[in-house]
Amino acid sequence: MRSDIVIFLGPTVPVREAQGYLDAIYLPPAGRGDVLRAMAEHAPRAILLIDGVFAEAPGVRHQEILFALSRGVEVHGASSMGALRAAELSSEGMVGHGLIYRWYRRFPLADDADVAVPMAPAEFGSARLGDPLIDVRMTLRKAERAGVIDMELRGQLEEAAGSLHFRDRTYPLLLAIVEAGFNRSDQLAALKAWLKTGAISQKRSDAITALRLLSDKRTTTDIQPEHPAFELTESFACDMKACNLLENLLPGFNHF
Repeated sequence: MRSDIVIFLGPTVPVREAQGYLDAIYLPPAGRGDVLRAMAEHAPRAILLIDGVFAEAPGVRHQEILFALSRGVEVHGASSMGALRAAELSSEGMVGHGLIYRWYRRFPLADDADVAVPMAPAEFGSARLGDPLIDVRMTLRKAERAGVIDMELRGQLEEAAGSLHFRDRTYPLLLAIVEAGFNRSDQLAALKAWLKTGAISQKRSDAITALRLLSDKRTTTDIQPEHPAFELTESFACDMKACNLLENLLPGFNHF
């Protein structure tokens, strides 16, 4: 296994499949402190952030990524938490990939929860247990263009999907809610059958795009940008101390 790239991956693409695109060190979805842990344990030349924890635990900190960049580590993001952080830190040198990244760059006030999905614990493979709103919206618009549903039903389904908490959002529940409130059983039945092959997973597509790009990048020589300066803040130092990572960040630093 190549140890020069670390990838944080969970429900978006199965790790076994991802390994077919890019041989690397695969770690579970990133949370607070995990980027620094990966740097300390693996010393990668590049990090690809795809999936991260959301709501159930503190997310990966922006300053962790800035610290990695300041130490010459390439940091890439796509698809899910990676797309969010890349959109927020593109001006600092983080590299984003895919449509979802570009969408968050264009609409900085878009809801982070649009890409969130519930997932199984890391020890059970971080499997996806729901459907992200961004994929649902794209799928419904594709279904309308294909003539499976009309504009009115698409609007009703999108509204219902947006009203669901991300932990509860699944196609079966969404169809059941709309079927109970509207007399559209014919189109809903057609949509249910169509979803088996027609559903879009933009998160998956973006993740695979990023994996392929990093795989291709190994065969090229790129001019590295200047490393951005890193400013340690008191809040970040305290946060990293709580994660038992402050010594890794700044050996001998004990002011907090």
